[in-house]
Amino acid sequence: MENPSPAAALGRALWALLLATLGAAGLPRGGESVCSARAPAKYSITFTGKWSQTAFPKQYPMFRPPAQWSSLLGAAHSSDYSMWRKNQYVSNGLRDFAERGEAWALMKEIEAAGEALQSVHAVFSAPAVPSGTGQTSAELEVQRRHSLVSFVVRIVPSPDWFVGVDSLDLCDGDRWREQAALDLYPYDAGTDSGFTFSSPNFATIPQDTVTEITSSSPSHPANSFYYPRLKALPPIARVTLVRLRQSPRAFVPPAPVLPSRDNEIVDSASVPETPLDCEVSLWSSWGLCGGPCGRLGAKSRTRYVRVQPANNGSPCPELEEEAECVPDNCV
Repeated sequence: MENPSPAAALGRALWALLLATLGAAGLPRGGESVCSARAPAKYSITFTGKWSQTAFPKQYPMFRPPAQWSSLLGAAHSSDYSMWRKNQYVSNGLRDFAERGEAWALMKEIEAAGEALQSVHAVFSAPAVPSGTGQTSAELEVQRRHSLVSFVVRIVPSPDWFVGVDSLDLCDGDRWREQAALDLYPYDAGTDSGFTFSSPNFATIPQDTVTEITSSSPSHPANSFYYPRLKALPPIARVTLVRLRQSPRAFVPPAPVLPSRDNEIVDSASVPETPLDCEVSLWSSWGLCGGPCGRLGAKSRTRYVRVQPANNGSPCPELEEEAECVPDNCV
């Protein structure tokens, strides 16, 4: 048998190295499991808002604008790409989306990641929901090198708050998951320091990282999600992904949930009642002491209701108080 020339041996070695490099480029980072599912898979994604006045009574936005959700923007991608991540800084594009609902810069960032690293397979979007308890949906495709799904939806109105999913893996070894459902909770993008839904713009300098908003954090009574009696907030939204199958005859998507009015969902049995305690102001200064000479008089002070109680929350205390005093100018 003829021995290969040194040049041929070197060529084979370089070819083997190239193949190994290309193969490694398709593997997930950080020792993550490798998806070996063969064919791409299609999914329906359904976003359901649960932001009701019953579940979130404090400062619930009723007008200008009322409680609602922005459009949903997401991507099917590999582990090389991250749309957002808890405890990390958001990109300029996600900042614009979280603060103002502007998607252009975020779309350009996703497109650039797809071109430079081939880390994004597809972008998907769903229409905005014009109420706090509505529903919207879209379809998306994943493949074995791009089996992760991320998306964001802005809470409207809010300073920079959003809900979403970060790198949900729809692949399970050599097969695709049939469905996945997740409860969603609010996040702060870390770019605006407003405490309430209708806070004016107040840039966070220096920028902070993404943090989850809970019933006790931020720990400030003015915060719109501050419910100190709750151990945890109820979910403000939910997302469901269902794998779509195509038969030889016809494509049959899963049966949709029929809305009761437009895309409004009314299901009082499943909506938790979050108790909202009464909040009152500080006492005013004492008024003048009035009364006849030679006798004790009376003075009073008042306070007012700042937040009305709801859903069996603690009732309001007395708003007026009197005390005996010695008249300053008796008659």
